[in-house]
Amino acid sequence: MAKKVLIVEDDSNIAELLNLYLEKEGFEPLVAKDGGKGVVQFRAFQPDLVLLDIMLPVMDGWSVLKKIRESSKVPVIMLTAKGETSDKVSGLEMGADDYIVKPFEMKEVLARIHAVLRRTAGGEEEGGAKKLAFDKLVINLDSYELIVNGQPVDTPPKELELLFHLASSPNRVFTRNQLLDEVWGFDYFGDSRTVDVHIKRLREKLEGVSDQWRLKTVWGVGYKFEVSPAGTPG
Repeated sequence: MAKKVLIVEDDSNIAELLNLYLEKEGFEPLVAKDGGKGVVQFRAFQPDLVLLDIMLPVMDGWSVLKKIRESSKVPVIMLTAKGETSDKVSGLEMGADDYIVKPFEMKEVLARIHAVLRRTAGGEEEGGAKKLAFDKLVINLDSYELIVNGQPVDTPPKELELLFHLASSPNRVFTRNQLLDEVWGFDYFGDSRTVDVHIKRLREKLEGVSDQWRLKTVWGVGYKFEVSPAGTPG
């Protein structure tokens, strides 16, 4: 069955091009020309992936992304003419899965779509419980919940996936590039600030919770989820 892709893009030429290439690639695309219609079509169409422009009439891409993330973990790739790192990081913090700057090559867009969908499908196929438990901490990728001191803590999907990835290999040091590749699944062209921002936000949620584990910076290398012998996962 063809994967459904919702294209939320007000530029008719870009929307038509994306629609054409996606159809050729075997996808079932649908175009929404403004943010308001994007939200409506998202609910009705139930896509497997969303290509979302930022500068949109009626409702901008940030607002559309926020609406989508209120009820869904469906992968979202942001499309924008802005190339500033701050915009990229903002989108990732809000739960975007990828970020492509215009003008773009269609080969790149298709490669990113396939990479994101492979990651999503891979997670489903692996099966089994995706849950880690440490002292005063539960990381549950089945329900996408972070439990700290017995209380659920609101955490964007990518933050949770990053924490789960680190905690799955306690005391192993990961470089920023490894984390970009293994958690995000694509090359951010050396934009390691993405990882730093996510680590900083995780630390704000986890600092001082337990003396049996911590998110540790290994200077000049990267990060690790450091666990004392008493804090081995249960």
